[in-house]
Amino acid sequence: MKPFPRIETKRLILSSFRPIDIPKIVAHASNRNVSRYTVSLAHPFTETDAVHLLEIANQGFKDSTHYVFGIWLRDGGALIGSIGLKLETQFQRAELNFWIAEPFWGGGLTTEAARAVIHFGFSHLNLHKLTATYMEANPASGRVMANCGMKKEGELKEHIIKDGAYHGILLYGLIKNDYTPPECLQEMSFVS
Repeated sequence: MKPFPRIETKRLILSSFRPIDIPKIVAHASNRNVSRYTVSLAHPFTETDAVHLLEIANQGFKDSTHYVFGIWLRDGGALIGSIGLKLETQFQRAELNFWIAEPFWGGGLTTEAARAVIHFGFSHLNLHKLTATYMEANPASGRVMANCGMKKEGELKEHIIKDGAYHGILLYGLIKNDYTPPECLQEMSFVS
């Protein structure tokens, strides 16, 4: 099996999770302020949940259906979040998903990671389209998507239940023909 890809940007390293990362994943993902804005993170987020996340990531990579990257700071090596692509190969499409630890919100790191993974999807996985969704209560994720060139394609009213309440979901998309590689591309490197 080929090695998991590694992407480096100006400030980040994106690569596969390792079992040693489980305590940090739990520490960040169990933060109520992080989990409340994601569809997939449970609260409380436990070590069992983190082990399950790694199992899904490993199996998804083996099956070529899911790329789950940990996000590390280049300076100091701190694990700060996760970003991934869930592939639908029959349609040459993938769904982008991400979360970032609260201390790292607002500094453009999520956008930097998303731009790198979007470029990876179009240039290395030969995808035709990328989509992403966010809960209406989390407009910051929508700004990340817009900053990456994604366009709003729809709104699903009261589409999910989280914490006993209904939440709307907004859908964004980007087609390869509409994609413009980021100016910071020269600062990215891809190793597989």
